[in-house]
Amino acid sequence: MIISVDYDYSRIAIADHEFNYTTLTLWLEDKHDFKNSLEECLQLDITSKQFAKIIRNENLNSYEGTKMHPTKKFLFKTRIEVNEPTRWYQDDASLIEQQWAREAVLRSILTQLVENEVAETPNW
Repeated sequence: MIISVDYDYSRIAIADHEFNYTTLTLWLEDKHDFKNSLEECLQLDITSKQFAKIIRNENLNSYEGTKMHPTKKFLFKTRIEVNEPTRWYQDDASLIEQQWAREAVLRSILTQLVENEVAETPNW
């Protein structure tokens, strides 16, 4: 699929998704060649651990806020986590935030593919 879209990753779309607390499954397709069924799409399975890491790295389950130190009583800025990443995705995230999380996974995977391709290319 990567080669068929000429490395233009904006052409890759998430056709459907499923999350069952152990695995996030994404079905991918080319925006210029939509498929009639999921069987024709590329299926990508991501473990919940990898999914949680991406959510945390993208700061999707947290916000910038101010907290008070429990004993010294001074205020400080920090990231405040709404919920553990996969629980946030299932219980707290809006539909658009869930979509952002899935797109972050796709971006991360595609970035890794490009970096690995560049690293494996011999320098002549």
